[in-house]
This record gives sequence, structure tokens and C-alpha cells, in this order.
Amino acid sequence: MVLALVLTIAVSPIRAWLTRKGAPAWGGGRGSVHGRHGLSVRHGGDADGGRRRAGPCWSRSYTDEFGRLAAQAQLWAAEHGISPQVNKALQSLNPAQILEFAQGLVSGVMGVLTSLFLMVVLLLAMSLDAPIISRVMAAAAAERPAMVGALTTFASKTRRYILVSTIFGLICAALDVVALYFLEVPLPLLWGLLALITNYIPEHRVRGGALVPPALLALLTGGVRGLVLVVVAYIVINVVVQSFIQPKFLGDAVGLTTTATFLSLIIWAWVLGALGALLAIPLTLLVRAVLIDSDPAAKWTGALVSGEIPRK
Repeated sequence: MVLALVLTIAVSPIRAWLTRKGAPAWGGGRGSVHGRHGLSVRHGGDADGGRRRAGPCWSRSYTDEFGRLAAQAQLWAAEHGISPQVNKALQSLNPAQILEFAQGLVSGVMGVLTSLFLMVVLLLAMSLDAPIISRVMAAAAAERPAMVGALTTFASKTRRYILVSTIFGLICAALDVVALYFLEVPLPLLWGLLALITNYIPEHRVRGGALVPPALLALLTGGVRGLVLVVVAYIVINVVVQSFIQPKFLGDAVGLTTTATFLSLIIWAWVLGALGALLAIPLTLLVRAVLIDSDPAAKWTGALVSGEIPRK
């Protein structure tokens, strides 16, 4: 429900634009839903296409390449006197299990995209009710200005969050695709899509999970050198863009401190699981709007969350 609400808020400017152009209310709702549905179809199609293209790749036998790498590791261990430890570690590794894990990770992410189709009915209902809600909010502004202002700010900051995350996600994904293309890693577009999806989750471990599949493929296709180059490229791209540039723009866009962002991720991931991690920022903005921003007496509580000293 919250994800449908966030998507409805994200495309509400389309409905407003259609209304200004003279489209009927139901037409604006249909236009918004078609826009979101088209986005879901496109992403779902990309996911299905990625799985179809990945099929031949996963079906290729990397056993010989894994055996060659294992033999090189054993030779290096024998030269440095640590052969028993390395042999024990290699015996615990199964290339089939590694590839199965990587494929399962990608399939799980793609399954999340495919499940968006289940929300079409709810999205349609919210889009059709959006004009009514707008009129109710306008009528309530005189009696409850603080609440209406808080909810309006919530919608605006949610759109900013999606916009900023999408822009920097596209930047990171494009850089990842270019790096993987030059390093000759299979399916660079699929791994770029995975990097774009994980960029919406403000958790470094989740974002780091996008590195696992291309790194494993680089190891099996280009050896240890390919693995090292992919890891270095991902680290440089993610550290520069996501750790130094994006937080500044994202914090200014949504008005949350770094601590509040981190705690929101922990709390909502515990409450709602993976979907809670994905919606941590919008959910925190919604709670802030209802419990803090709508109450003039809670301005200093809002200052602790946003880091902005309230004006007298």
C-alpha cells in the first residue's frame, strides 16, 4: 500500500498536467496509471529479457575455468608454505553453488520488479481518488493548515527523494555498465539495472550485493585480474558518487540527518523486511509529516530530525 502511495505521489505531476490540458478527472487517473504501468512493464520486460539472455550464460560450463583457478591457487599456496589451509578452503567451494547463489540473487531482485504488476488495481484506485483527495486537502487548509502543509511537504520531498535517487542511480549504473563493457564482463546491462535498483536502498551492504554477480563472472572469465579490476571499479564509482556526492544532495532534498536516515533504515527493515528498507525514507517522511510537522509545538523535535534550526 505504501509503495503504491509513493508511486502515485511520484507521478501526480502527470495527472496535474493532464488536468491543466483539459483532460477529465478519470482520464488523468488513467494517464497516471498507464505511465506507472508502462514503467512496470518496461522494467518487468527488462527483467524477463535479462533472465532469457542470462540463461545461455549461466548454462555455460565454468567448471574448467574454476578448476584452473583452483590449481593456480594450490600452486601458489605450495610455494608459500600454506598449502593445507588453501586446499581446505578450496574443498569447501563449489562453483555450482556460487553460480546458483548469484543467479538466485538476480532472480530475487527481478521477482520484486515483476510483483509490481500486482499493484495495478490499487494504483488505479488511488489515481481515481487523487482528484477527490486534492479537493479535500484544499478545503481542509483553512481549518488544519499545519496538517495540510505537512502532507503537502511530504509529497514534495518524496518526489525529490525519488528524483535524486534515480538521477544518481542512473549515473552509477551507466558508469558500471561502461566499466563492465570495457572489462568484457558478460551481461553488463543486466548488472547496471541491478546497480540502479539497489541504489534506492540506503544500505551499503545491499548496494555491495550488486557487485557479487559481475565480480564472480569476471573471476570466471578473466581470472583474478578481472575480479580485482571489477571490484576496484565498483568501489571507486560507489565511493565517489554514493558516499561523497549523493548524500549531500539527498539530505538537502528530503531534510533528514544522516543519523535519522540510518535509524529509519534499521527500524523499517525490521518492521517490513526488504520492502521496508526500500521505503525507509518515504515512510520516515510520512511519520514525520503526521506526528511532527503537523504539530507546531513539535518544531524542536523536527529540528533534531532534520538538523535545521526552526525560525522564531
